[in-house]
Amino acid sequence: MSETFVLEVRNITKRFPGVLANDRVNFTLRKGEIHTLLGENGAGKSTLMNIVYGLYSPDEGEFFIDGQPVDIKNPHDAIQQGIGMVHQHFMLVPVFTVLENIILGSEVTRGTSLDLTKAREQVNALSREYGLEVAPDAIVEDLPVGVQQRVEIVKALYRKVKILVLDEPTAVLTPQEAEDLFRIMRHLTERGVSIIFISHKLKEVLAISDRITVMRRGQVVGTTTPADTNESGLAAMMVGRQVVLQVDKGPAQPAEAVLTVKDLHVLDERHLDVVRGVSFAVHSGEILGIAGVQGNGQTELVEALTGLRKVESGSVTLDGAPVPPRDPRFLFERGMAHIPEDRHKHGLVLPYSIADNLALVAYYKPPFANGIQRNEQAIIENAVHLIEQYDIRTPGELLPAGNLSGGNQQKVIVARELSRAPRFLLANQPTRGLDVGSIEYIHKQIVAARDSGAAVLLISAELDEIMSLADRIAVMFHGEIVAIVEAGKVTKEQLGLMMTGTSAAEALA
Repeated sequence: MSETFVLEVRNITKRFPGVLANDRVNFTLRKGEIHTLLGENGAGKSTLMNIVYGLYSPDEGEFFIDGQPVDIKNPHDAIQQGIGMVHQHFMLVPVFTVLENIILGSEVTRGTSLDLTKAREQVNALSREYGLEVAPDAIVEDLPVGVQQRVEIVKALYRKVKILVLDEPTAVLTPQEAEDLFRIMRHLTERGVSIIFISHKLKEVLAISDRITVMRRGQVVGTTTPADTNESGLAAMMVGRQVVLQVDKGPAQPAEAVLTVKDLHVLDERHLDVVRGVSFAVHSGEILGIAGVQGNGQTELVEALTGLRKVESGSVTLDGAPVPPRDPRFLFERGMAHIPEDRHKHGLVLPYSIADNLALVAYYKPPFANGIQRNEQAIIENAVHLIEQYDIRTPGELLPAGNLSGGNQQKVIVARELSRAPRFLLANQPTRGLDVGSIEYIHKQIVAARDSGAAVLLISAELDEIMSLADRIAVMFHGEIVAIVEAGKVTKEQLGLMMTGTSAAEALA
């Protein structure tokens, strides 16, 4: 007797202009399991899940829920079938409260009025049942990213989902927030919810999954379990070749200081001192990593260093020249490159073409322009070259950047910034949302920039990335640099202690 699955996808095919995104894909989901969908950027994972959720219509194929054929034309149909999805970029209204976001579209009414009291009771009950603590009256834009994600999950549970799709849910989370999410996921499956987990992080996949299905270039290449594979095996399935998971780099050869920061103070939107007397230098030929739990001043520090936020006091010099306030062009003209934390807000103009985004920083200079005249041919040739070099998965260079997957959007930014042979590279979460093959390539490029004489400042929420790439590590806690250590002389556990307030002397004892 054949097994009845909560969800069965049979021979799903989806075509876009110039791209076969899904090619006769088959996928099954059992009740109460975490089934991971793994693959490179552009492998077709998110497309498949957008079809399951009704955002796209398949060209061919069929769905079965609990063994019965279903027709899902839109998200309303998916929700009616018990399918919910938490997208990589949250679908919340920032100025609404948590409660308003959760009930939006599924409001509880009493006569002609909203029954917020009953809705609040239902949300509080869900929070208690599933271990998802949320404050119903908090404004969403004031919440940390991890809590906003929790709101998205409660929103799905409020609609009585039995299948929950989590698309790259840890891409924007700290390690601590990711562990909290995994606890929630296990709690959900214990209560019968089935989870489809999309991720690029192999350690997470092996730790949390019951089964793992790998896609490559629109096709399923295999399904396995954590007991039957390892990181190297999964990476090879994803990419189609052996991937070097360890960063291959020689010792640093630091020379003169390129960026010097002295007694820097920066305020946040609440006018609180969140960068408090920070001083450090980044030298030519080295990578300085900044480690810290998100929310300890790293974002404000980066915005100050890139001219996006006012410096309250202190000084910043680049190659000996004082950096003027709020002047990003001065920095770029002097050889700075910036991979920003928020690719949508600070990295791309989403309606612009990939070609235009790849020329953004230097669009006004030769060869991209001659005076006020754009050189379209040079812009296109630059894009064609970088798309191939950085393996940006796209049907063409004129596609709007907003149409790319999140990982391919990140590749556009990395290609633009690293291709300029920067003097100083500020890389903030450079591999967020990327697959193992792309991470391997970008790590090599960052090391190559260092070896060619660039000074590199790396900010990452991934301690493994900091420890494998950085030559020196500065630890940030409550807006201060509490220690600067040699990367090879500190353990992950010691760094973790310093990141949570333990003094360097105690942590290193």
